[in-house]
Amino acid sequence: MRVSCIIIARRGSKGIPNKNTIDFCGKPLLAWTVLQAKACELVSDIWISSDSFEILDIGERYGARPIIRPDEISGDASASEEAWLHAIEHIDQLKNGDTIDYVLTPQVTSPLREASDFSGAIRLIKESATESLLSVAAIQDFFIWKVNQEGIAYSVNYDYRDRKPRQQIEKQYLENGSFYIFKPPLLKQMGNRLSGKISMYVMERYKMFQIDNHEDIKLCEVMMKGYGLNRQ
Repeated sequence: MRVSCIIIARRGSKGIPNKNTIDFCGKPLLAWTVLQAKACELVSDIWISSDSFEILDIGERYGARPIIRPDEISGDASASEEAWLHAIEHIDQLKNGDTIDYVLTPQVTSPLREASDFSGAIRLIKESATESLLSVAAIQDFFIWKVNQEGIAYSVNYDYRDRKPRQQIEKQYLENGSFYIFKPPLLKQMGNRLSGKISMYVMERYKMFQIDNHEDIKLCEVMMKGYGLNRQ
C-alpha cells in the first residue's frame, strides 16, 4: 500500500509573516511536519508543495521532495484541494513507484501531533474500508453559542434549559484540521478532501491547537515541550 504525504505551505500569511518558516522549538515550523511523516513507518514518500523556494529548500533539508506550486493556485482564495490535485498530478507524471492508494495531508500549522497519530489513522482508514478520514478532538463538555441578527444569544449544541451532567452529554467531535487522508480518485471526482465513506481519527484534546497568530506560538511551544513532542 502506497501512502504519499503531501505537505502544502504557501509563502504568504496574513496573521504571521512567513508563518511556515518561523522558529518553533528550535526548528523551522514546517520541519516538524516533515519529521513526523518521516518517523511514520506507513508513509511511503513525502512531498512539499510551495510557491516559495525558501520553503522548498527547508522541506528538502528535512527529507521532503519539492513540488513548485503555480502562482495561480497560491493566492489567499486558493483552496487546498487545488494544491493537492496539482501535487498528485505531478507525482503521477513522475511514475515514481506504485499508484498512490492514499494521500496524507498534514497541516504545517498544527505541530502538536506524533508519528503514531499518522500510523493510527492510516491503519484505521484501511481497516474500516473508508475512503476519507479527518482528525478530530472529542468535545463532550464544550457548550457552543451563536448570536442571531437581533443580537440575541442562543445555544447550538445543547439545551440550556435542560443542562445535563457532563457524563450524560452526548459525545461530539471537533474537526481539528491537523490532517486528512483520502483516496486520490475521489478527490479528483468530487473536488473535496472528504467524500465517500468517512472515518474519524480521535486525537488528544491538546493536539487540536494550531498556530494562526502570534499568541498561538507561545501556547503551542509550551504544550510541545510539556508533552515531550519536541523530542521527535
